Amino acid sequence: MPNHLSPDLIGVIGYAADAAAMAILCLLLLTTWRGRLLGGLLLTAVSVSVLWAVLLAVQAKWHLVPTQLIWSAEAARMVAWCLFMLRMLAPLRGANDGALRPLRLAVICGGIFLMLPFEDWLPAMIPGLGGVPASMRLIGQVLLMVAGLFLIEQLYRLTPWQHRWGIKFLCFGLGAIFVYDFYFFAEALLFGRLDRGVWLARGAVNAVITPLLAVSVARNPQWSFDLSVSRAVVVHSTTLVAAGIYLLFMALAGYYIRAYGGEWSAVFQPLFFFGAALLLIVMLFSGQLRSRMKHFVSRHFYSYRYDYREEWLKLIDVLSGKVLQATLPERVVFALGELVDSPGGAIWILDTDGSCALRRAFNLSLATIDPQWQADALCAELERRGLVLELGSADSDTIVALPRWLRDSEEIWLVVPLVHEDRVIGIVLLSRPRAPQALDWENVQLLQAAARQAASYIALDEAASALAEARQFEGFNRLSAFVVHDLKNIVAQLSLVSRNAERYRDNPEFVGDALQTVRDAVARMNRLLLQLRSAAPSTSHEEVALTPVLERVVAQRSVQEPKPVLRLDGAVDDVVCVDNERLDAVLANVIQNAQEAAERDGLVSVTLRNDGPFVVIEVVDDGCGMDAEFLRERLFRPFDSTKGLAGMGIGAYECKAFIVSAGGRVDVESEPGEGTRFSIRLPSAALPSEGRQSALVV
Repeated sequence: MPNHLSPDLIGVIGYAADAAAMAILCLLLLTTWRGRLLGGLLLTAVSVSVLWAVLLAVQAKWHLVPTQLIWSAEAARMVAWCLFMLRMLAPLRGANDGALRPLRLAVICGGIFLMLPFEDWLPAMIPGLGGVPASMRLIGQVLLMVAGLFLIEQLYRLTPWQHRWGIKFLCFGLGAIFVYDFYFFAEALLFGRLDRGVWLARGAVNAVITPLLAVSVARNPQWSFDLSVSRAVVVHSTTLVAAGIYLLFMALAGYYIRAYGGEWSAVFQPLFFFGAALLLIVMLFSGQLRSRMKHFVSRHFYSYRYDYREEWLKLIDVLSGKVLQATLPERVVFALGELVDSPGGAIWILDTDGSCALRRAFNLSLATIDPQWQADALCAELERRGLVLELGSADSDTIVALPRWLRDSEEIWLVVPLVHEDRVIGIVLLSRPRAPQALDWENVQLLQAAARQAASYIALDEAASALAEARQFEGFNRLSAFVVHDLKNIVAQLSLVSRNAERYRDNPEFVGDALQTVRDAVARMNRLLLQLRSAAPSTSHEEVALTPVLERVVAQRSVQEPKPVLRLDGAVDDVVCVDNERLDAVLANVIQNAQEAAERDGLVSVTLRNDGPFVVIEVVDDGCGMDAEFLRERLFRPFDSTKGLAGMGIGAYECKAFIVSAGGRVDVESEPGEGTRFSIRLPSAALPSEGRQSALVV
């Protein structure tokens, strides 16, 4: 087994890995370069490093590359990195930039000299040199390494401390390369030979350095690159690498148990592997370890803690219910907690009466909070201050409205106000995070912005609930209005009977009409009671002959002046399909309105005729009439009446709604002072049901 992994193969793998990593970085830089000189020098250095790694990988595998070509690649690589750092140093040194010009010239000239094959032509020009040219090359390489280390030290020292986070990984990476190569060439200069083991390991060393260079590029967009690596990719990659290292050590430990465990190894080895695998699974699913890993990556690899686009999209998904199937208050607690790795919390929301009561608790025991606590005083105080409150901080000590149980709580960490239109409509208490973290300006601002978004969702949800409740009341009020309207008509009929009873009580015809009116009133009141029980109007349709209905309604309305006159237009096909009781009420209301509009000695006529597929009922009066604006804007609008307190304003609305539901149409013609023609068109029952629905179109 050891023969399968030879040192040469390790060298090939290392240089090939370095070439692949540098090639990926080069491709990213090439696609994001914006044309600035500093970015061009970096792209050149990375490109030369790719060529250098490829040449050495080929040399380690097949030994086909000429030695002079390798030396030229070595020199070109170091010169490219030195020129890049010299360019970075120029703005940092300011007026002292002139001191770098000799160094820049020396690096360029020295690099050109080292790329030349002077070992071949110097001995011919100067006899007796021996091995001096080879030593000169090694000395030149060592001097390039020294120059590179000097430039790295200057770059790190001259960069202001608040900006060093952007170049520290570049300094670490290039510093490691220059130190390793300095050791490699210095040892060769001292002992007169290149150490093959150190040479074969160079590829792997450089491959490990490449991610550090990529991080520095991502942190410095002023280099004219827009290179970014997803936080999720970095976290997952780091987790996979850590898991791989863990499994490697566990495999070595298992091999050791197998080799030196004796007769117990057959039992201990599977037990050890099972325990190691179980521990790995537990660690991979540990929320605390994931939280620590995210904080480590954000703090050391990125200039900002959060990927704001991803965080905002995730917030919207949670609040809209795509991620967590729970109530909106629970989703708000979960969404805000996810931003700071808090596992749970509770939410208080202001009610319409001004009290702020506990609405929901998410992943938090009610024993840790006071469910009866009213937070309206704290909301008012936070509204004046507008801050995210960390319990135990200096700010929390100045908040008077904080209750004692909340001040002393070891479970609760943050108090986040929910601000909507500069008004605090609630608060969220978040428990302590899985991994300890400091509260700084970045997560405070993100929490405030997310809380505003969550507050808008809560306000919209509260408004929708209030609207639904208002609609329920509106439906109840509308039903009550229709009932009152019918009762008003019944009372009007009975009042007429009562007023005329003294005068006509000995008249048998009057007594008959009065008894019939009472029977009709009882029938209508029974219908109203049935409607109230079902909370919906009757929708049953039957075939009804209109002539008897009109005769009956006209007779009922004859108790009021002017008495309506019924006119039948020849042989009328008067059968329609409607609700008989509702038709009675609608026709009686239309005739009553005409009587009230006309004078006592005026005219109210009711005509029944055919008009194609329709049966038409026309109620005409010579009363005050209505103008065009009233007909267009107000006549069929519910609860709009010209009768003041005496009218409900729903008679015409109910008439139109009923006739339209039966497939008919209502037309009104009127002029002020000229009277009104009220036409009700109903499809004839002789038509099939499809024909009744399309009769209006015809």
